[in-house]
Amino acid sequence: MKLSILAGLCLALSLQAAAVTLSGSESGPDSPAISEASKQRAAELVSQMTLEEKLSYIGGIDGFYIREIPRLGIPRIRMADGPQGVRNDTRSTMYPCGIAAAATWNRDLAFAYGKSLGTDARARGVHIMLGPGVNIYRFPKCGRNFEYYGEDPYLTSETAVAYIRGMQSVGVMSTIKHFCGNNQEYNRNNGSSDIDERTLNEIYLPAFRKAVQKARTGAVMSSYNLVNSVHMTENKALIKDMLRDEWGFEGIFMSDWTATYSSILSANNGLDLEMSWGQFMNPRVLKTAIETGTVTEKTIDEKCQHILQTLIEFGFFDREQKNSSLPEQNPDCDLTALNVAREAVVLLENEGDFLPFSKKVRKVAVLGPNSGNIPTGGGSGFVNPFTTVSVTEGVGEFYKLIPDAAKADAVVYCAGFNSDTEHEGSDRPFELPSEQIAEIDSIASLNPNLVIVVNAGGGVDFNPLLDKAKAVLMAWYPGQQGGRAVAEILSGEVNPSGRLPVTVEKRLEDNPVFNNYYCNTERLWNSPERVTYFEGVFVGYRGYDRAGTEPLFPFGYGLSYTDFSFSDIAAEKLSDGRVRVTASVKNTGKRAGAEVVQLYVNDEKARVPRPEKELKGYEKVYLEPGETRQVEFMLDSEAFAFYDMDLHEFVVEPGVFNILLGASSRDIRLSTAVTL
Repeated sequence: MKLSILAGLCLALSLQAAAVTLSGSESGPDSPAISEASKQRAAELVSQMTLEEKLSYIGGIDGFYIREIPRLGIPRIRMADGPQGVRNDTRSTMYPCGIAAAATWNRDLAFAYGKSLGTDARARGVHIMLGPGVNIYRFPKCGRNFEYYGEDPYLTSETAVAYIRGMQSVGVMSTIKHFCGNNQEYNRNNGSSDIDERTLNEIYLPAFRKAVQKARTGAVMSSYNLVNSVHMTENKALIKDMLRDEWGFEGIFMSDWTATYSSILSANNGLDLEMSWGQFMNPRVLKTAIETGTVTEKTIDEKCQHILQTLIEFGFFDREQKNSSLPEQNPDCDLTALNVAREAVVLLENEGDFLPFSKKVRKVAVLGPNSGNIPTGGGSGFVNPFTTVSVTEGVGEFYKLIPDAAKADAVVYCAGFNSDTEHEGSDRPFELPSEQIAEIDSIASLNPNLVIVVNAGGGVDFNPLLDKAKAVLMAWYPGQQGGRAVAEILSGEVNPSGRLPVTVEKRLEDNPVFNNYYCNTERLWNSPERVTYFEGVFVGYRGYDRAGTEPLFPFGYGLSYTDFSFSDIAAEKLSDGRVRVTASVKNTGKRAGAEVVQLYVNDEKARVPRPEKELKGYEKVYLEPGETRQVEFMLDSEAFAFYDMDLHEFVVEPGVFNILLGASSRDIRLSTAVTL
């Protein structure tokens, strides 16, 4: 965001008048833009379209297509789910789920993920991929958390921008979703997320804004839910005023599948493309609306213009989207899936350094409902892979497998959920299935050398596991190579480097959203169920810090097979207004490994309640034993800003800001201060 400095005279006035304001758009090479040539070419096509063609064009066809108009040379455009692989009518690489990608804390790997997924799409002739999903993880029960990037808007934004840039670098359009406030799956079509302006701008909108302004995503998809009692396909304030006018989005705004609820309101308030078909935006309804003046033909022209200029900009009119030189079963994409899985697994507990397995471990029993398959979340994030490696198969490459739950040197139990129990369209339990807990208890009584691998899209009740197991791994839904990645970590071939993109609570009641997740506001007759986000900006670790509640595992947490030390922090204000922060990181252990250096900012004094700390930078550093490396962070005004609801702007107040470096939100190693 561009920084506009208030006049020097303001410094003599109150803190509010002295604030530094931030505009809603960015300039420079990353600002959103569609070339004038693409716009002109689209305008010429729109001028040649009949009204019938235009009204038909703004509704999808055959489930996952934008219709062709052969007489004008407008091609048929293919879309496909989803965020973790090409889903529709094909087998494809099944990548680790979205929250696993966030758990890598690795921008380069997120870029490779998006690029590989785009490559899979090009091999099948898919123009538009319906991902990434970037809704904030607000509460662990949301059935679609596994598709998203965790609880923090900065980590979510950075992961999404890298993913989108990777995908679009190979000529495939990304669709960031679900805009916005889709933080539960329960009653998603009829519930209203009632979110105040500051909370929207600080927590729930940054990933969408950066996807538009930094990554130039070609498309944005609406959510099913209402926001502040207005369905998102009809929400002029968010679609036209913010997404279009303030952020400068020039691409396609489409509905989620059957997430359109009206004709006139959707047409007039910003929806370009109704998917999967024109149930409401169609010639039969809209011709009458145009004849009566409730919708203008100019409004329809704008929708066609948005769609066509974006397709032209991506080159879809001038090349075959299917690249026949690319194999559908691509070994390079398989390797990307493996690399993401390797860096996504989080080591939560490792009693007595039980892992990696010592040389004494030769016979291993692999048990549990997820041991012989690759679990995944369900819904549009589901993928049919060509091949998979289960944990049983992966461990079998390193150790002798034996079935006896008592004669094994170690037992690996694979617990958690799957596409039947965690999926789009409903929420899931916090507790693991009771039969799994009973089986774990039984196994632990026979063999103390128990390792538990958990598959889930977010936090679960780990309490019944921790006193039974020597080690616990959070493997998320790790994709087609997940079993191999887990086995490599158990054996020590790979040093775990995943870090939690969420806070895991000791009790569900500890979560700051616990009382505000389901309907909590009085409903008027025949009005939607309303969920008011009373916690405001204090979601995730922000809320735990504010309440002084100790989590079971904090945001950013993860163990390694080696140790790291931090030293020599320094902060320098630069002439362009940015702050440069440097520090040294050393691998003090005996194994090569990676540490995630996390930078948080604390505002010592503010006129509004602010979180105790907020993530504003991170770097993943790979070090050999004894190696030291300097890390550098460049902080712009956004790192110090909050959203002012009186000015309707982000502002930076003069004052002291503490720069905190740590290995998690609760493991701060170094600090320094800057005065702005």
